[in-house]
Amino acid sequence: MTTTSPIADAKRLIVKVGSSLLVDEATGHIRREWLESLCADVARCRARGQEVVLVSSGAVAVGRRHLGLTPPLTLDQKQAAAATGQIQLAHAYQEALARHGITCAQVLLTLFDSDDRRRYLNARQTLETLLRLGAVPVINENDTVATTEIRFGDNDRLAARVAQMISADALVLFSDIDGLYSADPRHNPTARYLPEVHEITPEIEAMAGDPGTGYGSGGMVTKLAAARICLSAGCRMAICKGEPLFPLTALESGARATWFLPEGGPRTARKQWIYGAMKPVGGIVVDAGAARALAKGGSLLPAGVTAVEGEFERGDCVLVRGPDGRVLGRGLAAYDFSDARRIMGHRSADIAQLLGDSRGDELIHRDDLVMEG
Repeated sequence: MTTTSPIADAKRLIVKVGSSLLVDEATGHIRREWLESLCADVARCRARGQEVVLVSSGAVAVGRRHLGLTPPLTLDQKQAAAATGQIQLAHAYQEALARHGITCAQVLLTLFDSDDRRRYLNARQTLETLLRLGAVPVINENDTVATTEIRFGDNDRLAARVAQMISADALVLFSDIDGLYSADPRHNPTARYLPEVHEITPEIEAMAGDPGTGYGSGGMVTKLAAARICLSAGCRMAICKGEPLFPLTALESGARATWFLPEGGPRTARKQWIYGAMKPVGGIVVDAGAARALAKGGSLLPAGVTAVEGEFERGDCVLVRGPDGRVLGRGLAAYDFSDARRIMGHRSADIAQLLGDSRGDELIHRDDLVMEG
């Protein structure tokens, strides 16, 4: 059992905020005091060098009251409510974070954005750029355009997919319950609390209860689905109570939670996926200097490329070969085969001029590259 919170050493932290925590059910107003305390926590994490991403619900809950809508809402009513509420939600986060000198950015995603390769890469690059520039992305499902077929359906899984997308180290799911139990503790006083979980077994899944029960409909089923995604991505995940003020501080100070702990870190998991699950569809040949740089853990820059083999799209897995034809490794291409041929042999500073745009200095980033041996 861990004795310290895994939050403090997470370089990249994602925090998921549920609608019931952020919005007062009776009035439809944003809980300003709670939001201020959360943003103070975010500022504290940022001050010690951590990157923070917020995944926030609440747009529909805020917007429906301003439109005079009464549940249950139809899909088009939810979309209208989200369109109204999202503006107020984003403004509330902007104000609360600005008090700490932090810029926030609104990012709206759908399931299609994480399943389609190009959309996935574009979303990942946008989030990476925002974090590099010091902003705090505030992410929500794009309810205004999402249909039933392309919805995540819950922000627990959305947060987990974002964690997978940007190789986050930890995800915190704030909830109305302080962890995973062997049964619903609100109805079963003998329910056993689990402080740590390392694998989602059938026994663990059974603890969530049936989706139609109170425990299941309260979100434990979706939280375990999120945990499965996080464990496969090498990301730690916590389920804990979110109601207290300064909830991150409370969690880090030892508040009860269930931590889902993977065997490896996010980059290890990502590289295992690249090596074992992706079939190479093309190749890139590099010179001796680039081969030496790659062996030392560097990224593949276009200046060191001498040939591009086959046809591949951005995000496809390609083999990297040395000047003698030997396979050095494999990785995810940041440019398609046509653009790769146009920029090979050139300096990274020349990419924008050659292509009219730049998607980064690297042809393959070191985080997307797995070397042989």
